Amino acid sequence: MRLWLQHLNDIEVSVCRAWSRGGQRRWVQRPFAAISRLGDGVFWYSLIAILPLVQGLAGLKASLHMLATAGVALALYKSLKGITRRERPCHYANEIIALVPPLDRYSFPSGHTLHAVSFSTVAIYHFPGLAWMLVPFTMLVASSRIVLGLHYPSDVLVATLIGLGLAFTSIVMVA
Repeated sequence: MRLWLQHLNDIEVSVCRAWSRGGQRRWVQRPFAAISRLGDGVFWYSLIAILPLVQGLAGLKASLHMLATAGVALALYKSLKGITRRERPCHYANEIIALVPPLDRYSFPSGHTLHAVSFSTVAIYHFPGLAWMLVPFTMLVASSRIVLGLHYPSDVLVATLIGLGLAFTSIVMVA
């Protein structure tokens, strides 16, 4: 597996270099750093807390569904990071600078993206009217991980697929 990831790093590092250079502009870095920080959990936990207040029992059901999905997502992505141990682009190539401190050493898959996709998908299932806000926010969280020098595109792509799979599986289970 390590040789495969090494080869993937070599292929993707040029994309990471280009995005990292663009992210080093202050007017790009600050908004993406803020989005990334919100994606650490602040945004999602706020949404989970607000939904029951605004939507009553339906909001509580959605929040509990999101929390259950989050628990599985956390265990899954931490296990995958421990198994793959893929170095972040900022650790792999000297010219790629981490524009915010990474939360851990490894990059595969992107936990921010996995959670953003699974949370958004579950929330939109319960409240489709939230899509106008959650879809763009999720896309910004995912792209912030590459712009900030913390993830490869494949980390984000695979996390998106895992997040969708996890969310849809949980939706089928509660439906």
